[in-house]
Amino acid sequence: MLTTTTATLSLSSSSSASQLPPLFHSLSPNPISLRFSSTLQLTKTRTRPTLKTLTRQKCQLPALRVSAKYEAAPATAEASTVPSEMKAWVYEEYGGVDVLKFDTKVAVPELLDDQVLIKVMAAALNPVDFKRRQGKFQNTDSPLPTVPGYDVAGVVVKVGSQVKDFKVGDEVYGDIHEKALDGPKQSGSLAEYTAVEERLIALKPKNLDFAQAASLPLAIETAYEGLERTGFSAGKSLLVLNGAGGVGSLVIQLAKHVFGASKVAATSSTKKLELLKSLGADLAIDYTKENIEELPEKFDVVYDAIGQCDKAVKVVKEGGSVVALTGAVTPPGFRFVVTSNGAVLKKLNPYLESGKVKPVIDPKGPFPFSKVVEAFSYLETNRATGKVVIDSIQ
Repeated sequence: MLTTTTATLSLSSSSSASQLPPLFHSLSPNPISLRFSSTLQLTKTRTRPTLKTLTRQKCQLPALRVSAKYEAAPATAEASTVPSEMKAWVYEEYGGVDVLKFDTKVAVPELLDDQVLIKVMAAALNPVDFKRRQGKFQNTDSPLPTVPGYDVAGVVVKVGSQVKDFKVGDEVYGDIHEKALDGPKQSGSLAEYTAVEERLIALKPKNLDFAQAASLPLAIETAYEGLERTGFSAGKSLLVLNGAGGVGSLVIQLAKHVFGASKVAATSSTKKLELLKSLGADLAIDYTKENIEELPEKFDVVYDAIGQCDKAVKVVKEGGSVVALTGAVTPPGFRFVVTSNGAVLKKLNPYLESGKVKPVIDPKGPFPFSKVVEAFSYLETNRATGKVVIDSIQ
Protein backbone atom coordinates (compact mmCIF):
# COMPACT_ATOMS: atom_id res chain seq x y z
CA MET A 1 0.00 0.00 0.00
CA LEU A 2 1.34 3.43 -0.90
CA THR A 3 0.99 6.54 1.17
CA THR A 4 2.00 10.04 0.15
CA THR A 5 3.42 12.72 2.39
CA THR A 6 3.93 16.30 1.26
CA ALA A 7 6.67 18.37 2.86
CA THR A 8 8.30 21.69 2.12
CA LEU A 9 12.01 21.87 1.49
CA SER A 10 13.32 25.31 2.35
CA LEU A 11 16.31 26.50 0.42
CA SER A 12 17.49 29.89 -0.73
CA SER A 13 15.41 31.45 -3.53
CA SER A 14 18.03 30.76 -6.15
CA SER A 15 18.68 27.17 -5.09
CA SER A 16 18.41 24.27 -7.49
CA ALA A 17 19.26 20.50 -7.32
CA SER A 18 18.51 17.48 -9.55
CA GLN A 19 18.70 14.76 -7.02
CA LEU A 20 18.80 14.27 -3.29
CA PRO A 21 22.32 13.77 -1.96
CA PRO A 22 23.33 10.26 -0.95
CA LEU A 23 23.27 9.91 2.81
CA PHE A 24 24.68 6.55 3.72
CA HIS A 25 27.15 4.13 2.28
CA SER A 26 27.19 1.33 4.79
CA LEU A 27 25.70 1.83 8.16
CA SER A 28 27.26 -1.43 9.61
CA PRO A 29 33.84 25.33 32.35
CA ASN A 30 31.95 25.72 34.45
CA PRO A 31 28.67 24.23 33.77
CA ILE A 32 25.99 24.60 36.31
CA SER A 33 26.29 23.57 34.32
CA LEU A 34 14.62 22.74 15.65
CA ARG A 35 13.35 30.09 -0.12
CA PHE A 36 12.96 28.30 -3.05
CA SER A 37 10.01 26.54 -1.73
CA SER A 38 9.26 23.31 -3.48
CA THR A 39 7.12 20.33 -2.68
CA LEU A 40 8.56 16.90 -2.12
CA GLN A 41 6.21 13.97 -2.36
CA LEU A 42 7.44 11.03 -0.39
CA THR A 43 5.72 7.84 -1.46
CA LYS A 44 6.49 5.34 1.23
CA THR A 45 6.01 1.62 0.90
CA ARG A 46 5.80 -0.90 3.66
CA THR A 47 9.35 -2.00 2.83
CA ARG A 48 11.90 0.45 4.21
CA PRO A 49 15.27 0.95 2.53
CA THR A 50 17.99 -1.25 3.97
CA LEU A 51 21.56 -0.30 4.64
CA LYS A 52 22.64 -2.24 1.59
CA THR A 53 20.35 -0.29 -0.69
CA LEU A 54 21.51 3.07 0.62
CA THR A 55 24.80 3.11 -1.22
CA ARG A 56 27.14 6.03 -1.54
CA GLN A 57 27.23 6.03 -5.28
CA LYS A 58 23.51 5.83 -5.78
CA CYS A 59 21.12 6.63 -2.92
CA GLN A 60 18.02 5.97 -5.05
CA LEU A 61 15.04 5.70 -2.75
CA PRO A 62 12.47 4.33 -5.21
CA ALA A 63 9.66 5.76 -3.15
CA LEU A 64 10.95 9.31 -3.41
CA ARG A 65 9.58 11.69 -6.01
CA VAL A 66 10.59 15.31 -6.34
CA SER A 67 7.79 17.44 -7.68
CA ALA A 68 10.02 20.41 -8.49
CA LYS A 69 13.03 20.48 -10.74
CA TYR A 70 16.25 21.23 -8.93
CA GLU A 71 19.96 20.60 -9.43
CA ALA A 72 22.59 20.02 -6.78
CA ALA A 73 24.74 23.08 -6.39
CA PRO A 74 28.45 22.57 -5.90
CA ALA A 75 29.86 22.99 -2.43
CA THR A 76 33.07 24.84 -1.76
CA ALA A 77 35.59 23.07 0.44
CA GLU A 78 38.45 25.03 1.88
CA ALA A 79 39.38 22.93 4.88
CA SER A 80 41.67 19.97 5.18
CA THR A 81 40.42 16.95 3.28
CA VAL A 82 37.07 15.68 4.52
CA PRO A 83 36.86 11.89 4.52
CA SER A 84 34.17 10.05 2.59
CA GLU A 85 33.18 7.93 5.58
CA MET A 86 32.72 8.62 9.26
CA LYS A 87 31.87 7.05 12.59
CA ALA A 88 28.27 7.44 13.73
CA TRP A 89 25.52 5.95 15.85
CA VAL A 90 22.75 4.47 13.74
CA TYR A 91 19.46 2.66 14.08
CA GLU A 92 17.80 0.67 11.29
CA GLU A 93 14.52 0.04 13.11
CA TYR A 94 12.45 1.75 15.78
CA GLY A 95 12.71 0.55 19.34
CA GLY A 96 14.57 0.83 22.63
CA VAL A 97 18.22 1.68 23.21
CA ASP A 98 19.18 -1.77 21.95
CA VAL A 99 18.51 -0.70 18.32
CA LEU A 100 21.38 1.80 18.49
CA LYS A 101 24.49 0.54 16.71
CA PHE A 102 27.95 2.07 16.32
CA ASP A 103 29.15 2.11 12.71
CA THR A 104 32.52 3.20 11.36
CA LYS A 105 31.58 3.32 7.66
CA VAL A 106 28.74 5.82 7.40
CA ALA A 107 28.89 8.17 4.43
CA VAL A 108 29.70 11.76 5.31
CA PRO A 109 26.67 13.88 4.35
CA GLU A 110 26.89 15.78 1.07
CA LEU A 111 25.91 19.43 1.05
CA LEU A 112 23.11 21.40 -0.49
CA ASP A 113 24.08 24.87 -1.58
CA ASP A 114 22.75 26.57 1.58
CA GLN A 115 24.38 24.16 4.02
CA VAL A 116 27.61 23.91 5.96
CA LEU A 117 29.39 20.72 6.95
CA ILE A 118 30.30 20.65 10.62
CA LYS A 119 33.01 18.57 12.27
CA VAL A 120 31.07 17.61 15.37
CA MET A 121 32.84 18.30 18.64
CA ALA A 122 29.88 17.76 20.96
CA ALA A 123 26.18 16.90 20.79
CA ALA A 124 23.32 16.71 23.26
CA LEU A 125 20.34 14.45 23.76
CA ASN A 126 16.72 15.58 24.09
CA PRO A 127 13.48 13.72 24.85
CA VAL A 128 12.56 14.11 21.18
CA ASP A 129 15.60 11.98 20.32
CA PHE A 130 14.35 8.90 22.12
CA LYS A 131 10.71 9.50 21.15
CA ARG A 132 11.81 9.60 17.52
CA ARG A 133 13.86 6.41 17.98
CA GLN A 134 10.82 4.73 19.56
CA GLY A 135 8.78 5.57 16.44
CA LYS A 136 6.42 7.99 18.16
CA PHE A 137 6.19 10.13 15.01
CA GLN A 138 7.30 7.69 12.32
CA ASN A 139 4.54 8.83 9.95
CA THR A 140 6.33 12.17 9.54
CA ASP A 141 9.88 10.95 10.10
CA SER A 142 12.52 10.61 7.39
CA PRO A 143 13.21 7.08 6.09
CA LEU A 144 15.30 4.68 8.12
CA PRO A 145 18.19 4.11 8.73
CA THR A 146 18.77 7.12 10.96
CA VAL A 147 21.75 8.80 12.57
CA PRO A 148 20.07 10.44 15.59
CA GLY A 149 20.84 13.81 17.15
CA TYR A 150 19.45 17.35 17.05
CA ASP A 151 21.88 19.54 18.99
CA VAL A 152 25.41 20.13 17.72
CA ALA A 153 28.48 22.22 18.41
CA GLY A 154 31.54 22.03 16.22
CA VAL A 155 33.73 23.53 13.51
CA VAL A 156 32.74 24.36 9.93
CA VAL A 157 34.88 22.34 7.51
CA LYS A 158 33.00 22.91 4.25
CA VAL A 159 30.45 25.43 2.97
CA GLY A 160 27.84 25.32 0.22
CA SER A 161 28.08 27.69 -2.73
CA GLN A 162 25.38 30.05 -1.40
CA VAL A 163 26.47 30.21 2.23
CA LYS A 164 27.15 33.83 3.16
CA ASP A 165 27.43 34.08 6.93
CA PHE A 166 29.89 31.31 7.78
CA LYS A 167 33.33 30.22 6.64
CA VAL A 168 35.60 27.26 7.14
CA GLY A 169 37.03 27.33 10.65
CA ASP A 170 34.04 29.00 12.34
CA GLU A 171 32.99 27.48 15.65
CA VAL A 172 29.21 27.11 15.54
CA TYR A 173 26.25 25.56 17.32
CA GLY A 174 22.60 24.89 16.57
CA ASP A 175 19.68 22.49 16.22
CA ILE A 176 20.16 20.88 12.82
CA HIS A 177 16.49 19.95 12.24
CA GLU A 178 14.27 22.91 11.32
CA LYS A 179 11.10 21.03 12.26
CA ALA A 180 11.62 18.56 15.07
CA LEU A 181 8.78 16.22 14.14
CA ASP A 182 8.22 16.93 10.45
CA GLY A 183 10.83 15.31 8.21
CA PRO A 184 13.94 15.68 10.37
CA LYS A 185 17.18 14.86 8.58
CA GLN A 186 18.22 11.26 8.12
CA SER A 187 21.76 12.08 9.21
CA GLY A 188 21.89 13.78 12.62
CA SER A 189 24.52 15.04 15.03
CA LEU A 190 25.63 11.81 16.74
CA ALA A 191 28.35 11.44 14.15
CA GLU A 192 31.75 12.85 13.29
CA TYR A 193 30.18 15.17 10.68
CA THR A 194 26.75 16.65 10.10
CA ALA A 195 25.29 18.97 7.45
CA VAL A 196 22.94 21.81 8.32
CA GLU A 197 21.39 24.89 6.70
CA GLU A 198 23.20 28.06 7.69
CA ARG A 199 19.97 29.70 8.87
CA LEU A 200 19.69 27.12 11.66
CA ILE A 201 23.03 27.83 13.35
CA ALA A 202 24.97 30.64 14.98
CA LEU A 203 28.54 31.30 16.05
CA LYS A 204 29.35 29.57 19.31
CA PRO A 205 29.48 31.92 22.32
CA LYS A 206 33.15 32.68 22.91
CA ASN A 207 33.09 31.85 26.60
CA LEU A 208 31.53 28.42 26.25
CA ASP A 209 33.26 25.17 25.41
CA PHE A 210 31.76 22.83 22.81
CA ALA A 211 29.99 20.65 25.37
CA GLN A 212 28.33 23.65 27.00
CA ALA A 213 27.31 25.09 23.63
CA ALA A 214 25.92 21.75 22.43
CA SER A 215 23.65 21.59 25.48
CA LEU A 216 21.75 24.71 24.46
CA PRO A 217 20.14 24.93 20.99
CA LEU A 218 16.90 22.95 21.07
CA ALA A 219 16.25 23.62 24.75
CA ILE A 220 16.96 27.35 24.72
CA GLU A 221 15.00 27.85 21.49
CA THR A 222 12.07 25.94 23.02
CA ALA A 223 12.24 28.03 26.19
CA TYR A 224 12.42 31.28 24.22
CA GLU A 225 9.71 30.45 21.68
CA GLY A 226 7.34 29.31 24.41
CA LEU A 227 7.71 32.58 26.32
CA GLU A 228 7.33 34.56 23.11
CA ARG A 229 4.12 32.73 22.22
CA THR A 230 2.58 33.66 25.57
CA GLY A 231 3.40 37.33 25.07
CA PHE A 232 5.57 37.25 28.17
CA SER A 233 7.10 40.62 29.02
CA ALA A 234 8.68 42.65 31.77
CA GLY A 235 6.71 42.82 34.99
CA LYS A 236 4.85 39.53 34.52
CA SER A 237 5.04 36.53 36.83
CA LEU A 238 5.91 32.96 35.85
CA LEU A 239 5.71 29.46 37.31
CA VAL A 240 7.93 26.78 35.75
CA LEU A 241 7.10 23.12 36.35
CA ASN A 242 10.30 21.03 36.27
CA GLY A 243 12.62 23.99 36.63
CA ALA A 244 15.70 21.78 36.87
CA GLY A 245 15.16 20.10 33.49
CA GLY A 246 16.83 20.98 30.21
CA VAL A 247 14.12 23.41 29.08
CA GLY A 248 12.90 24.50 32.51
CA SER A 249 16.33 25.61 33.70
CA LEU A 250 16.56 27.93 30.68
CA VAL A 251 12.98 29.19 30.98
CA ILE A 252 13.85 30.46 34.48
CA GLN A 253 16.93 32.28 33.25
CA LEU A 254 15.36 33.77 30.12
CA ALA A 255 12.28 34.95 32.00
CA LYS A 256 14.38 36.62 34.66
CA HIS A 257 17.35 37.97 32.76
CA VAL A 258 16.04 38.49 29.20
CA PHE A 259 12.29 39.15 29.52
CA GLY A 260 12.40 40.97 32.87
CA ALA A 261 9.96 38.87 34.90
CA SER A 262 8.75 40.40 38.14
CA LYS A 263 8.67 37.00 39.83
CA VAL A 264 9.75 33.51 38.83
CA ALA A 265 8.70 30.42 40.75
CA ALA A 266 9.79 26.90 39.84
CA THR A 267 9.35 23.33 41.01
CA SER A 268 11.89 20.57 41.53
CA SER A 269 12.78 17.78 43.94
CA THR A 270 14.30 18.67 47.30
CA LYS A 271 17.94 18.27 46.28
CA LYS A 272 17.59 20.62 43.29
CA LEU A 273 16.00 23.61 45.06
CA GLU A 274 19.31 25.43 45.43
CA LEU A 275 19.94 25.06 41.71
CA LEU A 276 16.62 26.79 41.00
CA LYS A 277 17.60 29.71 43.20
CA SER A 278 21.02 29.99 41.57
CA LEU A 279 19.33 30.25 38.17
CA GLY A 280 17.19 33.18 39.32
CA ALA A 281 14.05 31.61 40.79
CA ASP A 282 12.51 33.84 43.47
CA LEU A 283 10.48 30.93 44.80
CA ALA A 284 11.75 27.35 44.72
CA ILE A 285 8.96 24.82 45.32
CA ASP A 286 9.61 21.26 46.46
CA TYR A 287 7.02 19.24 44.56
CA THR A 288 7.52 16.29 46.92
CA LYS A 289 6.21 18.39 49.80
CA GLU A 290 3.97 21.04 48.27
CA ASN A 291 0.94 20.83 45.98
CA ILE A 292 1.08 23.60 43.41
CA GLU A 293 -2.71 23.64 43.23
CA GLU A 294 -2.71 24.95 46.79
CA LEU A 295 -0.31 27.85 46.19
CA PRO A 296 -1.69 31.11 47.60
CA GLU A 297 -0.97 33.03 44.41
CA LYS A 298 -1.57 32.68 40.69
CA PHE A 299 0.77 33.49 37.81
CA ASP A 300 0.53 35.31 34.48
CA VAL A 301 2.18 32.37 32.73
CA VAL A 302 2.74 28.75 33.71
CA TYR A 303 5.37 26.88 31.70
CA ASP A 304 4.70 23.15 32.10
CA ALA A 305 7.83 21.21 31.13
CA ILE A 306 6.86 18.00 32.89
CA GLY A 307 3.33 17.03 31.77
CA GLN A 308 1.03 18.38 34.49
CA CYS A 309 -1.13 20.73 32.46
CA ASP A 310 -4.23 19.76 34.46
CA LYS A 311 -2.57 21.21 37.55
CA ALA A 312 -0.93 24.11 35.77
CA VAL A 313 -4.23 25.59 34.59
CA LYS A 314 -5.36 25.86 38.21
CA VAL A 315 -2.61 28.30 39.15
CA VAL A 316 -2.71 30.62 36.13
CA LYS A 317 -4.38 34.00 36.34
CA GLU A 318 -7.58 34.63 34.42
CA GLY A 319 -6.53 35.57 30.91
CA GLY A 320 -3.10 34.05 31.47
CA SER A 321 -1.29 31.41 29.43
CA VAL A 322 -0.14 27.85 30.02
CA VAL A 323 2.57 26.28 27.84
CA ALA A 324 2.41 22.46 27.85
CA LEU A 325 5.44 20.76 26.32
CA THR A 326 4.35 17.19 26.99
CA GLY A 327 1.39 15.17 28.23
CA ALA A 328 -2.31 15.91 27.82
CA VAL A 329 -3.26 19.54 27.21
CA THR A 330 -6.00 21.10 29.31
CA PRO A 331 -7.49 24.43 28.10
CA PRO A 332 -6.34 27.19 28.19
CA GLY A 333 -3.06 25.35 27.86
CA PHE A 334 -1.44 25.03 24.44
CA ARG A 335 1.37 23.06 22.87
CA PHE A 336 3.83 23.98 20.14
CA VAL A 337 6.73 22.32 18.37
CA VAL A 338 9.84 24.46 18.29
CA THR A 339 11.23 25.72 14.99
CA SER A 340 15.03 25.75 14.85
CA ASN A 341 16.24 29.28 14.21
CA GLY A 342 19.83 30.46 14.25
CA ALA A 343 18.64 34.06 14.61
CA VAL A 344 17.32 33.24 18.09
CA LEU A 345 20.69 31.84 19.11
CA LYS A 346 22.43 34.91 17.73
CA LYS A 347 20.05 37.15 19.70
CA LEU A 348 20.73 35.27 22.92
CA ASN A 349 24.51 35.00 22.49
CA PRO A 350 25.20 38.27 24.38
CA TYR A 351 23.32 36.94 27.43
CA LEU A 352 25.33 33.72 27.27
CA GLU A 353 28.64 35.52 26.79
CA SER A 354 27.91 37.84 29.72
CA GLY A 355 27.09 34.90 31.98
CA LYS A 356 23.55 36.08 32.66
CA VAL A 357 22.27 32.87 31.05
CA LYS A 358 24.22 29.69 31.73
CA PRO A 359 24.15 26.17 30.31
CA VAL A 360 23.11 23.49 32.77
CA ILE A 361 24.75 20.11 32.15
CA ASP A 362 23.90 17.03 34.14
CA PRO A 363 26.80 16.14 36.47
CA LYS A 364 26.91 12.56 35.16
CA GLY A 365 28.11 13.96 31.86
CA PRO A 366 29.45 14.80 29.46
CA PHE A 367 29.30 11.21 28.23
CA PRO A 368 32.00 10.07 25.77
CA PHE A 369 30.94 9.16 22.22
CA SER A 370 31.38 5.49 23.05
CA LYS A 371 28.70 5.73 25.77
CA VAL A 372 25.74 6.99 23.73
CA VAL A 373 23.61 3.98 24.72
CA GLU A 374 24.29 4.68 28.39
CA ALA A 375 23.50 8.36 27.88
CA PHE A 376 20.15 7.55 26.27
CA SER A 377 19.34 5.09 29.06
CA TYR A 378 20.04 7.75 31.66
CA LEU A 379 18.01 10.41 29.85
CA GLU A 380 15.05 8.05 29.68
CA THR A 381 14.94 7.76 33.48
CA ASN A 382 13.63 11.37 33.53
CA ARG A 383 16.04 12.13 36.36
CA ALA A 384 18.57 14.26 34.51
CA THR A 385 19.42 17.74 35.73
CA GLY A 386 19.73 20.11 32.80
CA LYS A 387 21.05 18.49 29.64
CA VAL A 388 22.68 15.15 28.83
CA VAL A 389 25.70 15.92 26.64
CA ILE A 390 27.97 13.80 24.44
CA ASP A 391 31.52 14.92 23.72
CA SER A 392 34.85 13.49 22.58
CA ILE A 393 33.24 12.68 19.24
CA GLN A 394 35.95 10.95 17.24
